[in-house]
Amino acid sequence: MSFERWRTDPVKFITEVLRDPETERPFILNPSQRAFLAKAFELDGRGRLKHPELLYSAPKKSGKTALAAMVVLAVTLVLGGKHAEAYCLANDIEQAQGRVFAAVRRIVETSPLLKAAASITASKIEFAELGATIEAIASDYQGAAGANPVCVSFDELWAYTSERSRRLWDEMIPPPTRRVACRLTTTYAGFEGESALLEDLRKRGLAQPMVGKDLHAGDGLLMFWSHEPVAPWQTPEWVEQMRGQLRTNAFLRMIENRFVSGESTFVDLEWWDRCVDGDMVPVFADRQLAVWLGIDASVKRDSTAIVAVTWDKALSKVRLVGHRIFQPTAAQPLDFERTVEATVREMRGRFSVRGVYYDPYQMAAVAQRLQAAGVPMREYPQSPANLTSMGSNLYEMIKSRGIVVYPDEGLRLAISRAVAVETPRGWKISKEKVSHKIDVVVALAMAARACVDEGQYAPGIVAPILVFSNPGARFDYWGDSRWG
Repeated sequence: MSFERWRTDPVKFITEVLRDPETERPFILNPSQRAFLAKAFELDGRGRLKHPELLYSAPKKSGKTALAAMVVLAVTLVLGGKHAEAYCLANDIEQAQGRVFAAVRRIVETSPLLKAAASITASKIEFAELGATIEAIASDYQGAAGANPVCVSFDELWAYTSERSRRLWDEMIPPPTRRVACRLTTTYAGFEGESALLEDLRKRGLAQPMVGKDLHAGDGLLMFWSHEPVAPWQTPEWVEQMRGQLRTNAFLRMIENRFVSGESTFVDLEWWDRCVDGDMVPVFADRQLAVWLGIDASVKRDSTAIVAVTWDKALSKVRLVGHRIFQPTAAQPLDFERTVEATVREMRGRFSVRGVYYDPYQMAAVAQRLQAAGVPMREYPQSPANLTSMGSNLYEMIKSRGIVVYPDEGLRLAISRAVAVETPRGWKISKEKVSHKIDVVVALAMAARACVDEGQYAPGIVAPILVFSNPGARFDYWGDSRWG
C-alpha cells in the first residue's frame, strides 16, 4: 500500500484517511491545528522539512494528543518513505506506552486503510509493505542512542526535568541523514525554574517571526503557543468550571497555559473560616467514637503534631476531634516515648482508635511498640503519590466545606502559612519560611485522608459527643496544644 499521492498535501491524508476513534468519522481540524499542520509539513527545495523542530502548546484538553498522533502517522507514512521509524516518548512520570502512542494505536485500529496494513503489538505498530514502524519507548536515553527516526513525539515536555530526560531529548535530535525528520513536542506550560527544557524551547520560539495567530516560525523551529482555548468543546462555561475547581496556579498553568511558580497559597483563609463551627470544642473522651489519627513527627527542629478526626454521619463530613502540638528544640529534642507514644496510648483509652497514620522515617521504634500493644499503626510514607493524595483531599474538603473544625487560632495560623508546592511528580503541602510551623496541617491531611477512605464505611460510627469545658479551666483536653 502506498500513501504517495498525499505527499504534496499531508493534511488531506489526515482528513481523508484517519478516523477519529470517538466518532469513527474523519477528523475535523480546528483553525489552530490547520494552520500549524500546513506549516509543519512544508518542504524546502531539497525535499526537507523547513521546520524540523515542532512545538504545539495549548491549554489542557485542547486535543494536543490527537494532533501529535496525526503528525506521527502523516510523517511516517506519507513523508518518511520506506523503512521510516517513529518513536513516541512518554515523560518521566509515565510508562513507555504513553498517551500519544495509545492515540496512534486507536487511530490505526479505527481507520480502515491503516488497519488493513498494520500489525499492532503493545508497544509497536508495523506497516510491513512500507517497512515502517511506530514504537513507544521508555524515557531512557541509553536505549534511544543510535535511533534514526523520521519523527519523534515528546508529550508534556514540562515534566522533563531530570538530567536523564535532558539526555534523552539530546539523543532524539532530528538526524541529518534523513531527508525528512522532525521532533514534535505537544505540551502545556510548566514551572518557572523547573521546566527548563520547555522554557528554553519557548524562548527560542518567541524570538522567531510571527507567521499567524500565536504561530512563530524561523531558524528551523515552528511554534504554536496559545493562552486561549482552541477547541470547540472548551466553552466559556467549561473554563469557569475549571477556574472554580483548580487552585490558582494550576488554573493559570493548565487552562491559561502560562508558566507559574511552583508555590501557591494552599487554601483561601475564607474557605477555612467557613469550616469553623463556633459552638464546637475538642472532644475529651468518647469510647464509642471511631477516630483516625495523623502524626507528623520531628525530633529537633519542626514541631510534632498529632491530629484526631472522625466521620460525622449526620453531616457527611470529617470532624476534627482534637489536636496536640509538641515543640522540640536543639537543646531539648523530643522524647517520643514520653510524648508521642504516651499521647497515642492515652488516646486509645479515650476513643475507638481505628488507625494511626504516620511517616515511618521518625517513628519506626515508637510504631513497633504501639503495634505490639495493639494500637492499629499504619505506615504512610511521604512519597509523591501520598503527599499529592492527602494534600488534594484536604484542599477539596476545605474548599467544599467537607470538614468541620472547632475555633483555634494556632491551627488557623498554620493553615495561613501553608503553601502548595507543585512538582512534575505531584504536589505537597509545604511552607514559605523555615520558621513557619505547619506540621499540624500535614497531620490533619493524613488523618482526613484515612477518615475519608475508611470512615464512611466503618461500622458503629456515631456523631461525636462534645464535652464542653469551663473556658477558664486548665485541665486535660484535646486542642489548643494544652492536652496532657
